[in-house]
Amino acid sequence: MWNIGRLMAAKTNNFQSYDQPTILEGLYLVDLKDATGTQATVLRSVHPNEPTLQSAKTFLKLNSISMEAPETTRLSIYKAARSIKRKDNTIYNALRSIYEDSTFVGEISQLWPELPLLANLRCGLWYFSKFHSTCYFKSTDGHNNNWSFNTSRLNLHVAHLSGEKGGCIIVDSTRKGKRFPDSMSKTIPIWTCVLNRCIRNHLNKMNDLAVLEGNSSMSSESAQDIKHASIDWDCSLHLPLWISKTERSSIEGRLEEWTKQLEESGADIAALAACLKKPLRPLWISQKSVIWLNEVPDHDSWDFTPIILVSASFSTGYAQIRTSSEYSWNYIAGAGDDEESWSRGLTPNLFWNHVYDLINSGPDLCNQKVADMVEKDRVYRAQRGQNAPQVIVKSTKLAGNSANLSQFSLDMLNIEDNLNSYGEDQPISWLGETNLALGTPQAAENLSKIDCIIDCNETSVPALLQDPETYFHLPILTSKFDRFSLLKSLPSAVKFAKLNLSKGKKLLICCHNGEDISVCVGLAILISLFDDEGTFDGGKFFSQNCITKLEMRKRLVLICKFAVNARASRGNLKQVFSFLSGTTVISD
Repeated sequence: MWNIGRLMAAKTNNFQSYDQPTILEGLYLVDLKDATGTQATVLRSVHPNEPTLQSAKTFLKLNSISMEAPETTRLSIYKAARSIKRKDNTIYNALRSIYEDSTFVGEISQLWPELPLLANLRCGLWYFSKFHSTCYFKSTDGHNNNWSFNTSRLNLHVAHLSGEKGGCIIVDSTRKGKRFPDSMSKTIPIWTCVLNRCIRNHLNKMNDLAVLEGNSSMSSESAQDIKHASIDWDCSLHLPLWISKTERSSIEGRLEEWTKQLEESGADIAALAACLKKPLRPLWISQKSVIWLNEVPDHDSWDFTPIILVSASFSTGYAQIRTSSEYSWNYIAGAGDDEESWSRGLTPNLFWNHVYDLINSGPDLCNQKVADMVEKDRVYRAQRGQNAPQVIVKSTKLAGNSANLSQFSLDMLNIEDNLNSYGEDQPISWLGETNLALGTPQAAENLSKIDCIIDCNETSVPALLQDPETYFHLPILTSKFDRFSLLKSLPSAVKFAKLNLSKGKKLLICCHNGEDISVCVGLAILISLFDDEGTFDGGKFFSQNCITKLEMRKRLVLICKFAVNARASRGNLKQVFSFLSGTTVISD
């Protein structure tokens, strides 16, 4: 068929010829061409006596005036559409939607109160007031034709916690109109399958070793248990029903490769096998799931360790207007996603500390309430010497909209405030017996075990030690803002670490959230100054060996074993590898 928009907008007085006529129900479909090669399709009658071509020219001339809107008008329409979208996605709509969805999360957690509740960062962290821990499964690792198993995000603490408690509940959400994000429908199922395969391989090796040694090192009963476990250990790929057979087959074809990657990464599979008594298996629950409350099975009755995946939001393909006794609001599925675009500096922890005040304030007062809370929190943190960046507001110029929303700088994200446990239960993470620790600056304020500090924050913290021999301020920007900031800072960081570690001092490496930059600096120090057994040697092992990506991955897995919240970004890891693979030598 023809394009009616092009038909009506064509300026036929500029067209010089027509070719390839096709008869369709008594009419020609004629492609007109001008000197520049622009084409348009018009209709011409098959009857030669009817002047339809001239009529078509006149018709197209007249309609081209009305159909071709000037570019400024089109931009105004685009801005108007954006304005409407922004108006629907206000902060009150987002917070009210999150609050409504949190009720569902609470109901599910009460079905299995013994199981720990985990938030999948970052979206899932908004949907409940208190989580036992966090995890980080990326949806991009499960996107179609982009499936991957990332050894820098092993989340082994989730498997250990599930083994200890008999399972766990992971909360996440999505705003793409799907019931489950790809992190739940594919990334986590891939993760459970790969871990199960590695455990099965380990159990088989243990069984073979027991046979070769004639059960001399273990009782016959233990050997028999290992044999039965290796045979019955489920290594199947469990995906939700809506995943196509083609996609399932493609994922299954890569499982062996991912299993080998995990086994070569240096992860402690033996400890994982000792912790897990039953294989991991995902289960999916959404607001559309039907659960008979009088028939909820106990998690101990299953022949697997359940990883219950809860998608918090109600999936819908259309806008929903909900009302209460006082206010109405637009429901936003997956409102916690992309928080930089709407949160105005509000964090999940700050939201849940003032949830009723914010929800009861209504749409008109919510923005001001949030602004006041964020500013008070910023001042409080600044007085305590904590990281407290100023909110940077860029006003948008939307035509005809007096209530313009604002955009905020990306550096407003402070994940360390999202969980109370970050600063209380586990303030810092010691990397085994290396005398290295990772954490945040405020974690060092009340710790007498710290002898020296590398502070990677952009601004120094007055509350910390200011002695240049024990406190080294190294302002490092993330790779999003400076691609080489970390790379340029690593030589001096390693030099400072070598000077202090050689004296037996305990070193804390800290950044604003203790999850990215500090992890990468710690990784560079661990490889540069320690051997493959984790013993400090001043750089001898590093100078005598070529560091490969596999070796760096093994050391990162070691760090993640102790710092479970480590989330080193790809850009920063690239800078670490560039430093390690270069010709830089750390001198005495």
